[in-house]
Amino acid sequence: MPLSEHEQRQLEQIEQALYREDPKFGRLVRSSDPRVHYKRKLAQALIGVVVGAGLLAAGVVTHRLYLEAAGAALLLLSLVWAIVSWRRHVARVRPARTKAPVKGQARSGPARPRQSRRARMMERMEERWRRRQEGDRRM
Repeated sequence: MPLSEHEQRQLEQIEQALYREDPKFGRLVRSSDPRVHYKRKLAQALIGVVVGAGLLAAGVVTHRLYLEAAGAALLLLSLVWAIVSWRRHVARVRPARTKAPVKGQARSGPARPRQSRRARMMERMEERWRRRQEGDRRM
C-alpha cells in the first residue's frame, strides 16, 4: 500500500535527520535505494547509446561492417535495457490498479474505501498516541 503524502513527508524528514546524524549510515541506506539504482542504470544505458551511436557512425565513415554491427547491437541493447529498467521502476513506484466497481452494482459495507489490516492497525496506534499526548490515558 503506498504511503500518503503526509506519511511520505514524515519519512523524508526522518531520513534527512538520520543522514545528518550519521553520514556513513546515510550513504549505506542510499546505496540500497531503488531510485539510485534506476538512475545509475539509466546513466549506463545513456552511455551505451552514445557509444553505440559513435561506433555505428565510425563504421559508416570507415566502411567497416564489424563496427557498424557492433554499434547497432550496442545501441539496440542499451535502448532495450533503458526501457526495461524504466518499466521495472514504474512498476515499483506505481501501485497496481484495482478493479473499479461495475456501474450500477451496489457496494456493500461502509462508504469509506477499504483499508488493509495494517492501515487500520496504524490508524488505531496513531489515535492512541494522540490520546496519550493529550493526557487521556484510557485505551
